Amino acid sequence: MNNYLSKILLISILFTSHLYSKIQLIKKENLDSNTTLLVIGGIHGDEPGGYFAASILATNYNITSKNLWIVPNLNKPSIQRNLRGLYGDMNRKFSILQKKDKDSEIVEEIKEIILEKKVSLVLNLHDGHGFYRKENHGKIFNPNAWGQTCVIDQCDLSENQPFGNLNHIASQVKERMNKKLLKEHHSFDVRNTNTKFDDEAMQLSLTYFAVTNNKPAFAIESSKNLSSLSQKVFYQLLAIEEFMNIMGITYSRDFKLNEKNITKIIKNYGNLRINNNISLNLADIKKSLSFIPIKSKSNEFVFSHPLGSIRKVHSFYNVYIGNRKVTNLKPQYFKIAENYDEKFDVIVDGKLISLDNTSNIYVNDDFKVVKRDGYRVNIIGFRSRKHKNESGISIKLKDLNQNFSIDKSNKIYRVEFYNNDEFCFMTKVHFR
Repeated sequence: MNNYLSKILLISILFTSHLYSKIQLIKKENLDSNTTLLVIGGIHGDEPGGYFAASILATNYNITSKNLWIVPNLNKPSIQRNLRGLYGDMNRKFSILQKKDKDSEIVEEIKEIILEKKVSLVLNLHDGHGFYRKENHGKIFNPNAWGQTCVIDQCDLSENQPFGNLNHIASQVKERMNKKLLKEHHSFDVRNTNTKFDDEAMQLSLTYFAVTNNKPAFAIESSKNLSSLSQKVFYQLLAIEEFMNIMGITYSRDFKLNEKNITKIIKNYGNLRINNNISLNLADIKKSLSFIPIKSKSNEFVFSHPLGSIRKVHSFYNVYIGNRKVTNLKPQYFKIAENYDEKFDVIVDGKLISLDNTSNIYVNDDFKVVKRDGYRVNIIGFRSRKHKNESGISIKLKDLNQNFSIDKSNKIYRVEFYNNDEFCFMTKVHFR
């Protein structure tokens, strides 16, 4: 995508975030078409195959023609707690819903998005139990199972509706997917709930809301009985790619679609920025970090990962990527300095360098933050009874208490800068 289109995309994302206050809508758009696939993950919080697939779609795919919209984490409170629905089943709230229902704002917003004129087809991502078979072959393989299915509410929409032949499209997706299975018993099939006549519960669902408004909609169900999250995500992405192929949406991805690569991507939790003056890499972070210098209220947490979220429990901040609790932040409240230098000087292995604040310091042997008038440096894990200000002191790895490292390997430590006891920013020192 060229720079101009990238700027258009960025503006679109920022605008949408303002428009839909409860929903994260990521748009990957081109100027050549109004054809748009809307992918929704996380309507059920205990079905991670769907929302981790949606997050990878957002971060690792480039759309080169037509449009892809992604809602990676529709039901964030339920995802954090790994529950189907914290306030009841959200996928049964698309008919009549009282305003006092705690899901009402989210449901109304996703309805608005589904009904946008540009949306051509909707995919709702799920993990379902068992492996669907038209004949009964035991508890796991039977007609009551939902796993490994492309679910439709009816065979067709109105005659002239693009992508309205739901059964034909679902059958195409099934046939193409079944040529790329990881194991033979993972086979996909089409499950038609014939919702209008046979399934009252499904009449309350997101996909039925869509089709009754003449929007083609499908549910993709990977099996909960697959052996790994990576397998679930593999089949979700495989299905989404087949839908994009049918819709003429062209794309590229920065990885080869297989279990090994998906596992690697899932483990990449990305970065968390707090108040624009703290940056934490979440990949190898310890389960708990203490004395994090933040404000007593109105803190801003910004994740690079689409599934990143914060849940405050009492005075602590739990950090999540999807349903995975990555770390717990125990705060120490400070007033945040409004004005401070954008750079700092440090001597690393005998060489003087100048770095932007929050930049990382990479050290082989030792480092020393250069003293600057008006600033106090606190190196977390270094104890000095003589010095309140720890700038101007040469620090080696052996001088630091491992209990205060950021990472599990005990190689990364925090360096905090203060001005008149107001917190300015934090950088990190990495020992190689």
